[in-house]
Amino acid sequence: MEFGIGKVKELGRRIRELGGNRVLVVTDKGLVEHGVAGKVLAVLEQEKLDYVVYDETKPNPRDVDCIAAYGLAQGKEIDFIVGLGGGSSMDTAKAVGTLLSHGGELSDWYGLNTLKKTIIPLICLPTTAGTGSEITFFSVITDTVTQLKMNIVDVHVAPRIALLDPELTLTLPPSVTASTGMDALTHAIEAYTCTIAEPITDGLALHAIDLIVEHLPTAVQNGNHLIARKNMLAASLIAGIAFGNSDVGGVHCMAEAMGGLYDTPHGVANSILLPYVFEYNIPSNPQKHAVVAQRLGARKEGKSTEELAYEGVRLLKQLAETVGIPKMKELGYVNPKDFPYLAKGAIHNVSAPSNPRKASQEDYIRLFEKAYDESGVCI
Repeated sequence: MEFGIGKVKELGRRIRELGGNRVLVVTDKGLVEHGVAGKVLAVLEQEKLDYVVYDETKPNPRDVDCIAAYGLAQGKEIDFIVGLGGGSSMDTAKAVGTLLSHGGELSDWYGLNTLKKTIIPLICLPTTAGTGSEITFFSVITDTVTQLKMNIVDVHVAPRIALLDPELTLTLPPSVTASTGMDALTHAIEAYTCTIAEPITDGLALHAIDLIVEHLPTAVQNGNHLIARKNMLAASLIAGIAFGNSDVGGVHCMAEAMGGLYDTPHGVANSILLPYVFEYNIPSNPQKHAVVAQRLGARKEGKSTEELAYEGVRLLKQLAETVGIPKMKELGYVNPKDFPYLAKGAIHNVSAPSNPRKASQEDYIRLFEKAYDESGVCI
């Protein structure tokens, strides 16, 4: 991992050092239109590297998109991949790397530790501050047949290098800044409260929470504020390291089910669901949830541990409202009749056992109902 302003300029040299000659760049059309991809391609051209661009990445990357990118790369002697963008581009790049290295069907590699070898070299350059995908060994892909999000979870899928350049995040619009920032906050909170958290991930998660609470509103309000952008990118990275070495929990289980069925942007779904799952989980460990509430700004004076923890629910709703996260009903497409199906997806998620409080399908249905029915307005 390399972090700092101007780090993108080192991309070509790093590819050469790792033996790359023909590069597949996985990105999206938004980054092409805003000129971000062009800056990266110019670095490759300066190093006289051949490249092929796949710019059809979409939010909640689908298996068919990964297969299309793989098809573009076939026969072109690709020996290196660059994942440029948010988590969708980076997850797609990991999946394509898996297919280039292993062949077969993408579904052959879903699950835990299924890969036989390290994928071809991959460098990730995040343009959002949220997913942490640049340093994780997960690739989350929507299966278009089942409409569920599936995971490739294997150290062999991890990027060789992550280049984090805050300047690449300056073009991020406020709505995406908000949702990806809240995604990073969800990573940090769930990494801290999940069943397999440990002292090192606790320290990382709490530091990420501090950075996000301080800098996310500024980054949303003023996208050119380089200090806020730099600290949000650092927070995303730190939260990614935290949950990559512990886990996430119920928020992600529910959000990934929504993403699979409705194509809801992952950060938006996490943001909407986080206060309700946080509230549900408080009885499992009031002390840890109280610590999170204090990091969010709750005052301890005169409150019991439980009261302090529940103050965190209000503060999570308040932060989401401050940065402009929509309510679930405002999405316009969520149907309560789907909640049993979404809840079934949640309980079968690979991270379900890590949620600090055991949740049944009926529990997840009630959480979806609560997030749907409540206005989310702070009182």
